[in-house]
Amino acid sequence: MTSSFYAIHAQGFVRAAVCTPKVAVGDPGFNAAETLKLAEQGHAEGVDLMLFPELGLSAYAIDDLFLQDALLRRVDAELGRIAVASELLAPVLVVGAPLQHAGRLYNCAVVIAKGRILGVVPKSFPPNYREYYELRWFAPGWGVEGQEIEVAGGRVPFGTDLIFEAEDLKDFVFAAEICEDFWAPQPPSARAALAGALILLNLSASNIVVGKADDREILCASQSARCQAAYLYSAAGPGESTTDLAWDGQASIHELGRRLAQTDRFPAVGQMAMADIDVERLRLERMRTPTFNAAAMAAGYPEKPFRSVRFEHRPHGRDVGLRRTVERFPFVPSDPARLDQDCYETFNIQVQGLVKRLQATGGQKIVIGVSGGLDSTHALIVACKAFDALGLPRPNILAFTLPGFATSEGTKSNAWALMRALGVTGREIDIKPAAERMLKDIGHPFAGGKPVYDITFENVQAGLRTDYLFRLANQNNGFVLGTGDLSELALGWCTYGVGDQMSHYNVNGSISKTLIQHLIRWVASTGQFDAAASKTLLGVLDTEISPELVPPDANGVIQSTQAIVGPYELQDFNLYYITRYGLRPSKVAFLAWHAWNDAGRGPWPPHFPVEARNAYDLATIKRWLGVFLFRFFQTSQYKRSAMPNGPKVISGGNLSPRGDWRAPSDGKAKVWLEELEANVP
Repeated sequence: MTSSFYAIHAQGFVRAAVCTPKVAVGDPGFNAAETLKLAEQGHAEGVDLMLFPELGLSAYAIDDLFLQDALLRRVDAELGRIAVASELLAPVLVVGAPLQHAGRLYNCAVVIAKGRILGVVPKSFPPNYREYYELRWFAPGWGVEGQEIEVAGGRVPFGTDLIFEAEDLKDFVFAAEICEDFWAPQPPSARAALAGALILLNLSASNIVVGKADDREILCASQSARCQAAYLYSAAGPGESTTDLAWDGQASIHELGRRLAQTDRFPAVGQMAMADIDVERLRLERMRTPTFNAAAMAAGYPEKPFRSVRFEHRPHGRDVGLRRTVERFPFVPSDPARLDQDCYETFNIQVQGLVKRLQATGGQKIVIGVSGGLDSTHALIVACKAFDALGLPRPNILAFTLPGFATSEGTKSNAWALMRALGVTGREIDIKPAAERMLKDIGHPFAGGKPVYDITFENVQAGLRTDYLFRLANQNNGFVLGTGDLSELALGWCTYGVGDQMSHYNVNGSISKTLIQHLIRWVASTGQFDAAASKTLLGVLDTEISPELVPPDANGVIQSTQAIVGPYELQDFNLYYITRYGLRPSKVAFLAWHAWNDAGRGPWPPHFPVEARNAYDLATIKRWLGVFLFRFFQTSQYKRSAMPNGPKVISGGNLSPRGDWRAPSDGKAKVWLEELEANVP
């Protein structure tokens, strides 16, 4: 695979590494050699940016040795040595060193690439409390702007006002701060982010004490989330002096609050952790977040005083794989604890939404259609919990199963078992006579005995079911609870108006098809209902996803939704990345290929059946993405523009015109389909 499609640089990624080399106390020659050793490894791995610890060339814990001229001269010489070596290395190297300027000593980050030193950033806030005595040696860097410093025989930009930007790799823009800086109430990196830096670097020494690792993790995660950035952190590791302190070599990479990679702690040798940062997504996320841009305006447009240090990066453009985990199911975490929390929150958000709607309407009854499939099952258990919370009797939930021409005995049995187990009022209305009459009245060929199963044949049944439910709601002074899910809304897989697209309130409108089965399993396994009801719920999970509107074929094969609109596991993937982040189709295909091309690689959600663990090649991914783009952008927006109320549950999981998604109903998919065709092989 040599196509640029498979290259991370073509897809908006920058490969970064956080490093904790072995150091020798006060030995710049040894430390430079260890730095270059890791730099060569990074070069071999296709890394673009490598971060090293604070004062790594001298070592951090050397106290008054910082004021020795011999040491400082040797540090300067080793910086020159690293600069020369970098000519043959792909990564930008960011190393820590003590440097002199204007009669003062500064604790600095030195940025080196392609044979030259690009610039130097001083530490803004040297700590001077408890075990720290940095003001004994170092001047604060805050306020140092617009200056130059002499280092390794040349003069380079110097100050806290530097942003480094590759000329030939879009969105590769970074800035540096040092250790204590991000413990300050207003870290310098926040200002750099507002000025345009997408990757924020922290060269740290940071000795370890009990509990401090958690504090660092919180700060890194929160700064990456607050600044809508990637945050790279590297703390001092093996070899630092333990005269009074200890060091654990904690290093990590975070993006938008999520940790992508981390090193082992307390290593005996030098090490690094790598991850591919989606800088393109970071830029798009800022663009769609007015709060971020308003903050930049309120800060006086910090891009004005910042100096941009531009450099030629010469990206390799090769297929070097993808160094980040791409979840197969964006709406369903593979981590069991996270999935448990998400299910708990999702279920209770739905219940709370319905409780409030019942209170607001003064309603004592609801009407719901129960097919025996996943969606209506989940909506029904949400209704039961809402009624329990309000102290209303469950028999006030009027549940109807409405069999048509293709309803299977299995789903009808599921529906009845469920209604009985949950103690709701269950009834059955056979819609076939009414459907036959309507088909006859409109002159449909089926009424004359012909096996014509077209869209009209299907929608007569879907419309009648909804019509019955609304009239039953009128008759019983209740309202219709919708059951259609987010995935169906995205694909337009619902009958408009007098059909399953419409209800008085829909609790499932923000829930993806791929999440619903896990929600039902969570409800059953956490004892939300009694054992009999839970057993019935688990039995529903094996139901084939089908609208059951067309009779089985001659071989007994039933109508399959996924054979028409595509596998929901792929379409939910497409939905998430296109609506939540606005990614171009070719990049979505790239991510989908990495997530789905090998069923044996990467984690699956808990309890996911082995026999259902699918893999997809790029051709299949491209095909179904094309279907998604056409249906989503061109044929189904009008259904979403008129969708009923319902609670937003998941970020990136709401298509309400009153919430996350506003779009014209008469739009075209041309731009997205052309981008897909042009850029996906």
